[in-house]
Amino acid sequence: MPNKRKSEPGGAGIGDFEKNLQELETLVERLERGDLGLEESLKQFERGIRLTRACQTALQAAEQKVEMLSHKEGKETIEPAALPDDDA
Repeated sequence: MPNKRKSEPGGAGIGDFEKNLQELETLVERLERGDLGLEESLKQFERGIRLTRACQTALQAAEQKVEMLSHKEGKETIEPAALPDDDA
């Protein structure tokens, strides 16, 4: 019978990214409160590392997809999007 473990992060879809990011934010909040024991803190930290890697993988996949779509449309270079100023 398979091991019943918490599912591993790893999906590269947008929904998976959002889910992993939300879980990572919740995990960081729990760790910052400092109410976990050392062993549980280490387990949660390891989970956070896996979530971070899954998010990075999803972002890299999205970047590659944007690059492929841009080249497919005949655009040679990708220009960064203009971000709104925080001064406003």
